[in-house]
Amino acid sequence: MRLTSEAFSDGDVIPREYTCDGEDRSPPLKWTGAPEKTKSFVLLVDDPDAPNGTFHHWACYDIPAHHAELVSDAGRPEGFEDFRHGMNDFRELGYRGPCPPRGHGRHRYRFRLLALNCAELPIRTHPTCVEVEEEARKHLVSEARLTGLCQR
Repeated sequence: MRLTSEAFSDGDVIPREYTCDGEDRSPPLKWTGAPEKTKSFVLLVDDPDAPNGTFHHWACYDIPAHHAELVSDAGRPEGFEDFRHGMNDFRELGYRGPCPPRGHGRHRYRFRLLALNCAELPIRTHPTCVEVEEEARKHLVSEARLTGLCQR
């Protein structure tokens, strides 16, 4: 399975519009090569370089298996009823973009797409990103990654 974005390539800088210094929109994402037994997807975005440990920016889950992309700004909880959003570490539902502390150096932002063998995660309403990942890993079929960089 392969995860890509028309906004940035793997290992490149994430454009400003997708960060807290810009419009804070989620970037467009596309994927190919999902295994046949995939019944849904989960998308996770985190910053493993955050000063206090991994910081979670987005988890969306129960993405139907027929999807092969998320359009730009799909990270808003309203308007995209095809899937659900977890609670990020900003204590909000949906996407919040890269926002590393000023002067802290370059941070990696991992976009991870998980293909699952279940159509819906058996999980509480408004789970945290960590809870989404923990439950998703129990149903994992395949995983793809895309890493973007940001520095302020």
